[in-house]
Amino acid sequence: MLRFRNLASGSTGNATLVEGGGAGGQPARRLLVDCGLGIRQLEWRLGAAGVALDQLDAVFITHEHSDHIGCVQKLALRHRVPVWMSQDTHEALGSPDFDGLLRFARDGEAIDLGAFEAHPFTVPHDAREPLHLRCSDGATRIGLLTDLGHASEHVLEQLQGCHALLLESNHDADMLQASAYPAFLKRRISGRLGHLPNHVAATILGAVRHGGLQRVVAAHLSAQNNRPELARAALADALGWPAEGIDVAHPREGTGWIEVR
Repeated sequence: MLRFRNLASGSTGNATLVEGGGAGGQPARRLLVDCGLGIRQLEWRLGAAGVALDQLDAVFITHEHSDHIGCVQKLALRHRVPVWMSQDTHEALGSPDFDGLLRFARDGEAIDLGAFEAHPFTVPHDAREPLHLRCSDGATRIGLLTDLGHASEHVLEQLQGCHALLLESNHDADMLQASAYPAFLKRRISGRLGHLPNHVAATILGAVRHGGLQRVVAAHLSAQNNRPELARAALADALGWPAEGIDVAHPREGTGWIEVR
């Protein structure tokens, strides 16, 4: 069994915990995907999930933007937690020293965490070498996909067969264009290397939907240019689900545990 819990989702910080194992005498293994919080906030939110900082087995950083990096260096050095990221992400951060704890992730090269594997894949986003993840224990697949401007064929291939998805649904296109954001920022967000609007997220779901898909979480919603009910309606319509069947990750509270069997 795999389960995941979003701890924070949005421009103020992003972090998602994935856990596998923990049944039949097998030890639980835990991967923190992104670390875009301060160390105290992260400790508090992990504690609410029943997990201590020193119970993390690894951290995976998707890209170098500050809302995904947060306290990762402090966490790694203080608790001796291995950190995975792409080589270009590390260089974009200024090549910080992780005292031997840094591991380079690459598209298509699985990361073995014992109870499950994490499979990195490249995404189109305005970062040096962004990677997102599909996690699998052999029977169950979870796709974690935030911060991309559009879905390449490669992205769609990686999401096939997922039983749960955490999927960016950043903005409503009309709300963004009517907003007070400067023109350059609107172009950046809505561009092919920016962030997914609700209707494009819905198109992705339509392309990867299958009978085994159990849970969908709308993530990275803009506080200014989206509303949960709009994201829910767009994603639910793509799946033929009721709107209440779509979870929404709260920017500060995330979600509860979501189990996938």
